[in-house]
Amino acid sequence: MQIGDRKIGINHSPYIIAEIGVNHDGEVARALELTDAAADAGADAVKLQFFETDRLMSKAAKLAAYQKTAGETDPIEMLKRLELTIDEMAMVVDRAHERGIHAIVTVFSMELVEVAETLAWDVYKTASPDIVNRPLLEALMATGKPMIVSTGASELDEVVRAVGWLDDARDRLAVLQCVSCYPAPEMELGGIRAISDTLGLPTGYSDHSASHRTGNTAVCAGACLLEKHITDDRKRIGPDHKASLLTLQLEAYSEMSRSAVVGREFFRQIVDAIAQSRSVNPEISLLESIPGDLYSNAYPIVGAGNIYQAGKVTVEKRVLDCERDVREVSRQSVVSACEIAPGTIITHDMLTIKRPGTGILAYEIDTVFGRVATREIEADVPIVREDLS
Repeated sequence: MQIGDRKIGINHSPYIIAEIGVNHDGEVARALELTDAAADAGADAVKLQFFETDRLMSKAAKLAAYQKTAGETDPIEMLKRLELTIDEMAMVVDRAHERGIHAIVTVFSMELVEVAETLAWDVYKTASPDIVNRPLLEALMATGKPMIVSTGASELDEVVRAVGWLDDARDRLAVLQCVSCYPAPEMELGGIRAISDTLGLPTGYSDHSASHRTGNTAVCAGACLLEKHITDDRKRIGPDHKASLLTLQLEAYSEMSRSAVVGREFFRQIVDAIAQSRSVNPEISLLESIPGDLYSNAYPIVGAGNIYQAGKVTVEKRVLDCERDVREVSRQSVVSACEIAPGTIITHDMLTIKRPGTGILAYEIDTVFGRVATREIEADVPIVREDLS
């Protein structure tokens, strides 16, 4: 994969994305300051989120637990406060390019792809909940630009299915392992290798931990892209500030991550050795499970911290208990765009796709067209199978 003149892959320095997300708190001046901070910290790119609250959230939308913990009380009010207009985003794109870094955007609604295309984004990204949003994924693929797909709170078969929809974009596609908790209590590094080995695509890590050291470990585990939130104050009110890094922390994160490239093969060998030893004897200790010559050669490069992490790595992609709340709240369902009377044949103009993921999931929208409503469906609610003949 290539972004501009930057090659992305296991044999190259990790590509580091500074995620502004909504940490601008709805103020373009702060978004510009964070863009400068990202460039100062050595990031390769800065990323925004493009959404319109009324397109994204149905009236059934709920807050995720971490958002409540951050002090939020209403999901609609929260997102409306955090919106940037397309004209404000244009200023951020220009600033990023002036500073010599790429501009990336996560688009949350299919209807906004055409609007997003009016700006010179270098890459499109999809959020983890949209692993089920086939219409959005295919609309972004049709732009012809590089794509990054995040996979938090999803099983491996869901990732494989989504990448199958994007087969025409494989030469410009990367995938991110992610733990959709804020901040994330576990890294789940085995998901990086599970995705990479299964799909053969550049695989990275969307890092929601609160530490500036975790990128080093993720790179050792095989990540060739990293995404990390940036803020100017971790105590600000807002959903993501607590899981973000300050400028100097992101600078250290970038430096440590890039220095870890030489440890990738050692880390893989250590994981394999531990897995092999424990398949024979589950009670074997961490140090006993690693051949002495491998340990002595790897230790100076990988370090004690990464060897310890290797002992906890399970090479699989799975949904953690802490992600199940976000999985339900933030995925998108087929939603009624108007009131639908009983006996009505469902047509395209009656449907849209919005949060939460409690109804028929977005990728199944084509199966709803032509069905008959069995009962009255109010406007702006997820449609469930019991609503249809």
